[in-house]
Amino acid sequence: MNNLTRSDLACEIAEKEKSLCAGMEWKTREAAGFVISELIIETKAAAERLGKPCGRYLTLECGRIDRLSAEDNRALSHLLAGELRGAVKRLTQKAIDSNLSVFVAGLGNADLTSDSIGPQTVRRLTATRHLRQYEGELYKAVGCSSLSALAPGVLGQTGIETAEYITGIVNLVKPDLVIMIDALASSDLSSLGRTVQLSDTGISPGAGVGNFRKRIDKSTLGVPVVSIGVPTVTDFQYNESMIVTPKDI
Repeated sequence: MNNLTRSDLACEIAEKEKSLCAGMEWKTREAAGFVISELIIETKAAAERLGKPCGRYLTLECGRIDRLSAEDNRALSHLLAGELRGAVKRLTQKAIDSNLSVFVAGLGNADLTSDSIGPQTVRRLTATRHLRQYEGELYKAVGCSSLSALAPGVLGQTGIETAEYITGIVNLVKPDLVIMIDALASSDLSSLGRTVQLSDTGISPGAGVGNFRKRIDKSTLGVPVVSIGVPTVTDFQYNESMIVTPKDI
């Protein structure tokens, strides 16, 4: 892979390399009016060439998310939820019911608009783990999974590596699965705010902008990790040290 290609989107990178790279499977389909691209990196050689770990990467192309109609927004939400449920079942081998425990981490800097998708998402979740522990009857009546969530901030704010933070929480909470939500980088302007990536390979915070931090995945946490992200920034083409975002991000 070209070292100057800075992107968190596996399908975007593979699109430029697919004619040269064996060891990966590429599928495209349409559902509810949206295009879904699925990339499966199968071999170590392909992973090294693309600069992405082996695993599954799903990309939903949805157009400007903020301009979707209410109907299309609901369709996209249901589609993404279905793909997430399928990934959770496949990775945990468990039903999605009251016996399933999930920890959600909203990565990024809440004070920086283009990096705040993770923290903003966590604010909209309803935590239920405490109900399972302290209000057992209510928890059973609600009929949902055990959910705990946290926005750990960034190293410059806390002095703590995100991976250290998440590892400590996972060791304490002991979930069946971790879901990481983060803003992503893209090398293509047309992808900003227009695609959603879901993968089962974990995440390297800051990798898309060249700010590599310790990887967060099953090998480091001991439980499956699903990552969900939307690209919000891209390279400034005339200066490799600059990352930019649209003014209406």
